[in-house]
Amino acid sequence: MNFWKEHVTLRIFLMIIFFVVGLALVFIGWSMTGQLLGLGLMLVGIILMLTALLLYNKAYTTPKSKK
Repeated sequence: MNFWKEHVTLRIFLMIIFFVVGLALVFIGWSMTGQLLGLGLMLVGIILMLTALLLYNKAYTTPKSKK
């Protein structure tokens, strides 16, 4: 059973949420030039966007065969 192939709507919804929030955090952090909090916000935003990419790719991975 592949959860992400069966629940496409949930996967797309989560990808959109992670991407939009991540992009917003990157832009907010970018506007905070010279502050350490801005760097932290940008890093969290990058992690959220990478999570959206992970969710996108999860449906196309093949399960490992047991030997």
